[in-house]
Amino acid sequence: MRGLAILAASVLLTSCGGSERGQGLYIQRFFGECTSDYGTATNVAKAEGECGIVTTMINAFRAAHPQAEVSQNVVAWPGYSQLTSQMAARQPPDVVTMHSGVIPDYAGKDLLEPVEPYLAAAGIAPAAFTPAARQGVTWNGRMYGLPWDTHGGLWHINLALFRQAGLVGADGRPILPKSPEELLAQGRQFRERTGKPYLIQSLVGDPAGAARTLYTYMLAQGAPIFPQPNRIALDTPEGRRVATLFRQVTAEGIGTSNMDTPAAIAAFMNGEGGVYPTGTWMIGQFETEERTPGRPLHRAYAVAPFPKLYGQNVMFVSGHAWVVPKRERTVAERQAVADFFRFMAARNGDWARTGHLPALRAAIEGPAFLSLPHRRDIAIVASIGRALPDGVMRQSAVEGLVGEEMAAAITGQKPVQQALRDGERRVNEFLAEVQ
Repeated sequence: MRGLAILAASVLLTSCGGSERGQGLYIQRFFGECTSDYGTATNVAKAEGECGIVTTMINAFRAAHPQAEVSQNVVAWPGYSQLTSQMAARQPPDVVTMHSGVIPDYAGKDLLEPVEPYLAAAGIAPAAFTPAARQGVTWNGRMYGLPWDTHGGLWHINLALFRQAGLVGADGRPILPKSPEELLAQGRQFRERTGKPYLIQSLVGDPAGAARTLYTYMLAQGAPIFPQPNRIALDTPEGRRVATLFRQVTAEGIGTSNMDTPAAIAAFMNGEGGVYPTGTWMIGQFETEERTPGRPLHRAYAVAPFPKLYGQNVMFVSGHAWVVPKRERTVAERQAVADFFRFMAARNGDWARTGHLPALRAAIEGPAFLSLPHRRDIAIVASIGRALPDGVMRQSAVEGLVGEEMAAAITGQKPVQQALRDGERRVNEFLAEVQ
């Protein structure tokens, strides 16, 4: 667990000399490999899916900026072990895709460059980004990445079953709960009238989903999930309210308890439940089902942010960013990074076709985004989204520990208070080792 700190020290000690890298802009990313379909494509408007869109964008940038001598490396998700090894070898890429929750692990060890100079050279003001996107890349008051999107949990809804349950308004929109009591009442009504669960929950092997629920509704109650960056507080009145509510949902059969992610996706697409709380990235796949005659979601799909069950209308979110690992760069190399930022920011709206929310205000408020199916219904997430405090390290690992214990509480494997206490203990012991 101290490996990153030791490696960071090694990088800082060995990076004083000249870089062994050659000239040219070296881009490293995840999002999959699809050169067989998009290896030479440059028409971004015709690309589909995360891999297709990002591959086509980079191809188009290469064609428009031949002087940048662009090379690209596609890593297996998420690619951070490889990145850390490259840093230790003094051969980091110039631009790298990174989850916003991982930025503190690298920025906190002085392994990333603040990007304000690159943004300035690209003509992009920090204020151009949405609050959620900008928060996601900020560490100690500085921006450490070009925000690329905001993503988080949504409620994906089967409108046909909601109609059967009497939970659709005169405007044809689903009626969602506005309190814990309404969630239970509507869930019971849904179960009675359809014979199916109201919530399809992926609680097996998907700790991120359970953690998103706990984080979101603790934030909604104003709870300081991290009173200090290296200490989490879950066994609180706010945490117990959330865990107890969703434990009751499962205990009453309002929500499922034995599905992993593939099973939950299949169940939702096959019309086996009313709501599937999962990420923004599933919109595209469910839209395809919505357009397919004969499928349960045909003309019967809606999507919404997590409903406001407690005091504040906020949601836990994360995002992707393009970061710049620290190393010596020539003036031409720095200009190539700025050119890449300008190019990609101008096409942020195309990236939003993946289901993720744009990072730029102009994109999320523009007609191209708002004309996409269902996007008006979720655009508010860019304003109400909240990340964890920027001082929290190893957020992905922490999310896994929190999610495991929250899932144990929801499914009844542990009493609620024991699960939350165990989550606190495991996270705080882990963070004590990391710091």
